[in-house]
Amino acid sequence: MPTISIFHNDFEKLVGRRADVNQIESWLQLVKGELKDHNPANGELRIELQDSNRPDLWCVEGIARQIRLVLDAKPIDYPFLSSKSRAKRRLTVLPGIEIVRPFVAACAATGHQVTEEGLNQLIQTQEKLADIFGRKRQTVSIGIYRLAAITFPVTYGLVKSEKTRFTPLGFTEKMTPQEILSVHPKGLEYGAQLSQADDVPLLWDKEGQVLSFPPIINSREVGEVQIGDQDLLLEVTGTDLPMVLLTLNILAVNLADRGATIDPIDVVYPHATAFGKTVNTPLDMSKSQRISLKAIEHALGTSLGSEVIQQALSNYGYQVKATQHSLSVKMPAYRHDLMHVMDVAEDVAISRGYDSFTPIMPGHFTVGALSSLESLSDQIRDLMIGFGFQEMFSNILASRTELVDRMQLTGTPQGLVVEVDNAMSESYACLRSSILPFLLRVEAASPRSFYPHLLFEIGEVAIPDMGVDLGSRTTVNLSAMIAQPGASFSEIHSYLDLLMYYLVREYRLEPSTHPSFLDGRVGTIICGNRELGYIGELNPEVLEAWQINMPIAAFEFQIKI
Repeated sequence: MPTISIFHNDFEKLVGRRADVNQIESWLQLVKGELKDHNPANGELRIELQDSNRPDLWCVEGIARQIRLVLDAKPIDYPFLSSKSRAKRRLTVLPGIEIVRPFVAACAATGHQVTEEGLNQLIQTQEKLADIFGRKRQTVSIGIYRLAAITFPVTYGLVKSEKTRFTPLGFTEKMTPQEILSVHPKGLEYGAQLSQADDVPLLWDKEGQVLSFPPIINSREVGEVQIGDQDLLLEVTGTDLPMVLLTLNILAVNLADRGATIDPIDVVYPHATAFGKTVNTPLDMSKSQRISLKAIEHALGTSLGSEVIQQALSNYGYQVKATQHSLSVKMPAYRHDLMHVMDVAEDVAISRGYDSFTPIMPGHFTVGALSSLESLSDQIRDLMIGFGFQEMFSNILASRTELVDRMQLTGTPQGLVVEVDNAMSESYACLRSSILPFLLRVEAASPRSFYPHLLFEIGEVAIPDMGVDLGSRTTVNLSAMIAQPGASFSEIHSYLDLLMYYLVREYRLEPSTHPSFLDGRVGTIICGNRELGYIGELNPEVLEAWQINMPIAAFEFQIKI
């Protein structure tokens, strides 16, 4: 969850009233925030926000605005969001940009002098929105410039990465976009999404002056905002138009709350977008939605009536029209998180205060207990430890190399695994479909330990299965292995037989084949008419892939009640 720094005096100015730290901490309930730290020396407050769907709250202006709305019980008007007149400034989007980074929004903020606190908060908001909401600048990136140095109209289009030159922030010499991607710290950090492109996106003004190289870096000439600057240009580029517009709306209302006058800019596209060919930004994207009063009351567990619910939502920033059985609600333009009636019900509860609801104690006495599957797992753990095995505990995430390649399962039915979309690391890119690779990982790291090595683990695995919800099913498996010079099928079978005897389970083995095991030394474990797992001696190619020099026999099967 986002954690931000704000300063006591700055917060008091924005919320419009004095408050001590205890009072601020109590107000943070209105924004689902928690005070993590307070530095009395400089008034810094560290706040963790518990709502990842409200990027407008990831800044001191957003927190103060939401609290001020509830305390003052009156709406805040931002007339620039509903402006229908043609803007005096224009930003032109050139054809071809849609293949790289298609959307842009912009506005001017004038009449407000940038202070040290305001600049720090502006930079923090820019970083939080671009890195968290914008997914490391992939879907949203932000540029802020000194307006006086820019001659309109501004153009957004593609240029050859090795031809145009400008001075990026943090440097003193001019560089091409290609050089920036290779040398500049921001180019190295965020340039992967453009590294394969011959043409890169650029913003420049009427005089040909470069504003920025989105989503990498601003130019030093116009993109280095300093304390004392009064007029700013705000610009957002990205791959998702609603996210781009929402980000600009947040930045615009933040500066408006600090006293700036927001002047919209017409963004002219070469093609039609979801909001037209010419988009006047900032733009209010919010639409009225009809919500059932009964649904809200059912979610909150109490009958409040339309008047109370309407007042609670109005106090929280909504535009509300109530009838006897329903509400027409419209969120403020800096929010875009209404996906379900429960979102509205939650805002009613927060606005009124959770302490306004009468708690209902449970009417029945219940006692918690372990599930039958967990009780069986504990019984197996006790037996395996009694047999001399040592229990392992592993992460359910692993790499495809460990789960598939080293187990000689590439291209086989056993090699199908559930993969994590957009994995941050290849080491944790798949959900395990077997526990045995994790035991082999431990064995590969333990060649100096005295033999024999007897290891086991009980845990969840994910089995790809398109016949069930989400395309996979979760089972609990037991895997055990023996590593020693004489490890054999007979030895590991004796432990399986002993385990089944004490569990009072009938089973049988049938000869089979498995790429991870030696042919003729592997069998399928069957209980009733169900195949639950396998047992055998590991293939030498598997051992070589794991760099294990000792023979291993192992079994793994699904635990069933």
